[in-house]
Amino acid sequence: MMGLSAGVRIWLAAGVTDLRKGFEGLSALVQTSLGMSPYSGQIFVFRGRRGDRIKILWDTQDGLCLFYKRLRGGKFIWPKAESGTVSLSAAQLSMLLEGIDWRQPKRTALAPQDPERVQPSRSV
Repeated sequence: MMGLSAGVRIWLAAGVTDLRKGFEGLSALVQTSLGMSPYSGQIFVFRGRRGDRIKILWDTQDGLCLFYKRLRGGKFIWPKAESGTVSLSAAQLSMLLEGIDWRQPKRTALAPQDPERVQPSRSV
């Protein structure tokens, strides 16, 4: 994964995007649809129609970078909104890239203790 600077904003473009677009097309989409500058150092994430591919556009201060990922199985978890943006944290972006549902993490219940298992005792 790319190294993210502290305080960088990460934006998901809601809805689907034509992923045939490259640097110029996605930059224009950021400016017109999202009303932001692609050269602001923020990260913009776009999802394809099928849901198994994403593109990420970000400015590293010395040039624009374009990251493309396709999942082998499954789909990227995406908000239901058809327009606008959703802001993510770096941890949520990491989960998104792994195909994990970042929207509502569920706590797993601890396994019940085995009554046969003896707990170690502490000696002083």
